[in-house]
Order: sequence, then C-alpha cells, then structure tokens
Amino acid sequence: MSLTLRMSRRTAVFTAMALSVLGLSTASAAASGHGLPLPRPNVSDFTYLGAGETPPTQANCASVGRRCFGPKAMENAYNVTPLISKGLDGRGRTIAIVDSFGYDQAEADLKVYSQQFGLPLMCGMPDVTCQPGMATISRLNQGNRPVKAPPSTSNGTGQENSNAWALEVALDLDMAHAMAPGANILLVTTSTAETLGVQGFPQMMDLEQQVVDGHLADVISQSFGAGEESFGSTASLQNLRHAFTSAAANGVTVLASSGDGGSENNYKEPVKNPAAIPFASVIWPSSDPLVTSVGGTYLCLDPQTGTTVDNTSPGGLCRTPAFAGQREIGWVFSGGGFSHVFSKPAYQGTLPAGSTAIGSMRGVPDIASQASSGTGVLVRDTAPGATGISCTPGNPCSAGWYVVGGTSSSSPQWGGLVAIADQIAGHSLGQISPALYDLANGPNYGSYFFDVTTGNNSNPSYPTIPGYPATQGWDPITGLGTPNAANLLPALAAH
Repeated sequence: MSLTLRMSRRTAVFTAMALSVLGLSTASAAASGHGLPLPRPNVSDFTYLGAGETPPTQANCASVGRRCFGPKAMENAYNVTPLISKGLDGRGRTIAIVDSFGYDQAEADLKVYSQQFGLPLMCGMPDVTCQPGMATISRLNQGNRPVKAPPSTSNGTGQENSNAWALEVALDLDMAHAMAPGANILLVTTSTAETLGVQGFPQMMDLEQQVVDGHLADVISQSFGAGEESFGSTASLQNLRHAFTSAAANGVTVLASSGDGGSENNYKEPVKNPAAIPFASVIWPSSDPLVTSVGGTYLCLDPQTGTTVDNTSPGGLCRTPAFAGQREIGWVFSGGGFSHVFSKPAYQGTLPAGSTAIGSMRGVPDIASQASSGTGVLVRDTAPGATGISCTPGNPCSAGWYVVGGTSSSSPQWGGLVAIADQIAGHSLGQISPALYDLANGPNYGSYFFDVTTGNNSNPSYPTIPGYPATQGWDPITGLGTPNAANLLPALAAH
C-alpha cells in the first residue's frame, strides 16, 4: 500500500516582508509581516512505498506512477562509476549537510540504505566497528529536539514540524553517500526552524561559520531557502552572508538547492497560507554569488541501470511524446530566474553559445541534476514511527522507504561530486562557480556537461507568473547542465 503526500507550496513556506529595494507599496510590505523568513526544506514531493529493510522494486514504484533510482543507477547516470572504480570516491574529504533538527535514527537509516545497495559502511553508524581509513559520519548539533509533528490545533506555519525535516535529513545523507561513498559526512543541525521570525537562518549561518572556522568540512550542502523578497530588508539578508564570505576565503565550497516552486516563491506571513510574490523570483541562499546554485531535472533513464534513455517507464514528463529521446528534461518546479538583490557576478559574464542571456543581475541556477520525484530517488526514513499512524496533511509520518523529489536531492548529489573533485586535486577547491563557467566556455563543454535543452519552470499553479525555458547552454532552470563526472571532475580539479 502506498501513501502519497505532497508538501503544499502554500503551507509552511517563505515568510517576511518585501525587500525595500524592490519598491513595493507600504501596504504590501505591512501585509507581509516583519523579521526573517523561515528556512524551508527543499524536499517538495514524496511518496511512501513501504516498511521493511528491503528497498521497493521498480514494480512498486511504477504502481504509484514513479520510477525510482538507487545509488548505482545514479552513479551511472552521471558517469561517476569510472571514478569510483579507481578509488576516486571522495575519501579523505568531508561533506557538511546543514539542516534543522536532525533525527535519532539518521545513522541507522543510512546504514540500512548502504547495506541494501552495497555501499560502504561508515564509522559512526550503529554497531559498526571503525577501521583505519573508513569514512566517518558525525554530527555538529545546536541543541536537541525529538522528531514530532505540531499539534493539530497549531496555527503556526508548520516549519517546526520535525517530520518533514527528518525526511530532508535522510535524503541529504543518502544522496551525499551515494555519490561519494568514501567521503566523510558531518550532519550539522539546529534546534529550531524558526521562532518568532528571529531564528532559523541566523542559527544555520552561525553553525556554517563554525564549520568553516574549524576546518570541519571541504564542501557545505544547503537544501533549504526562502524567497529573496521574504527578507525584511536588504541589510537583513546581507547580515547572514558572513559564513559564505569566510568559506570563499578559506577554500570551502558552498552549494544550495535552487528551490521547488519553479519561478514562484512566497512572502513571509505568520499564517499557513502565505501570499505569492506576484512576479518571477528566486530564493536565497541559492541566489548568492558566493554559492553554487543547483537546479533540477527529470531523469529519463532506465531506473535499473541509469545507462539508457527510457521513454516508456512511468515518471514525470519522460513519457511525453514531445520529449522523446531526451535523457533529461528541465523540471517544472526547478527554482530559477534572476536575482533582485545580487548583481551578475563576473563568472557569468561569458556564457556558452545559445545560452539564455543574463542581464545585470545574478542568474540562477549554475548547474543541475535529478530532482523530480516522478523520476525520484529512494530514501530510507524511519523517524516518524510505525507505518499506519494517522498523518496530518502534508507530513511524512510512515516509517520506511520513500521515493523523493526536490532540488534537495540535487545539492547533496553535487556535494558528493565536489568531494571527489577535492580528492582528485588533493585539496579543497573552494568556490567552484568561476571554474565551472570557464570550463563550459571552452571547447569541451559537451564532454563536461549534459546540456538540458527542454522543459520549462513555469509553475502551473501560478499561470500569471512567467517561467523560463531550458535552452542550449546556460538557462534559468538547469544552469550549465548536469555533470558528466568522469570528464568534468578531473578537469575541475585541475582548473
């Protein structure tokens, strides 16, 4: 039996008044509230597939209209397998995963995921004897909080629902380990998502500052964000950037999901149904020029192997005749567009032939990988408790296996790839965006990236807010494209 749950785009999302630099009316600003927005987990769509330790079959996934990718198929899809076969698996490097709350079973769930899919176990998993050279999973926590759903009488935004963040944590850990099975993982968690509009983002950025200052990780993956217009002022957003500035100065790569609303995002309001920003917008931290932004695609490959185009299995737009023969399509909910806060960085000054033009403001995202749950990844999450307990709308509360989507999947995948590039280089690469654009503008663009040229991120729930099409070269839905890792990562390491 399957239980399909979709996190509402209108529930527990971005909050705060419009940025003053946008010239919104006083009435609009007043209606949007005060303070900082809530960091929203960018896991947007998930389907519960069942309990037990054995992963669901493709038949199970097809029965709910999905195709499901395990780690080996994902490694093949992005040509990581040749690197891993040579021992280039991220060993000696550390990926920091930043989320709210965490959950007690995270290491145990990652252990089951690893055992079922033949990935190496990690020191720090329960009942695993640490061996020399073994990768480690550890935590940097700020406070502690049990996983639970808010009471049904709550009038809050719902972001304090730890269950949704637990699925986010599980997704992030599984994807980072799938792509870089030899890398260390540091799970960085805060004790709250938001309290009275003053916590959440500051706590996350303070912990990231601690990671950078302590040289605790080579790459940081952030699977959360909030609309730029949801911050109370430009200054309130700028005050949160200190960790990114330090990361750039200390050679730490910072990645962020581009969002799961297409070109639509929301204002801050202290209610469950925040108002939509009435024009195309992007989220921060993805829009920050010091951050490499990761968008999403439908992955139209054989879910068993990840090696051949499959236009017959269920999942997303892959069976749509107009997209026949496409290995990937731009995901309709992939966040992307142009910043209203940050100017175009120098590294976006030149783009590959055929690219969507970038004007004076920062273009989002930079790169992409799999994101749609229609062509989703399998994730192990037992935090919510026994299968069958009553679920409030939009909350993942059954324990076991899920097929999951969102650019929350894309960012930790790239976190694993950067760890491999760091291993190849013998040192952390730091800010990688300039190198990515340099490589894309060279003669080997087509060997480094899979250029995604179809799809559109016009959110169908908001027909008056225009989206953007995927095009040749860079575009505001998939960036420069998805990685051909065996070619791209050595070139990135040597750049």
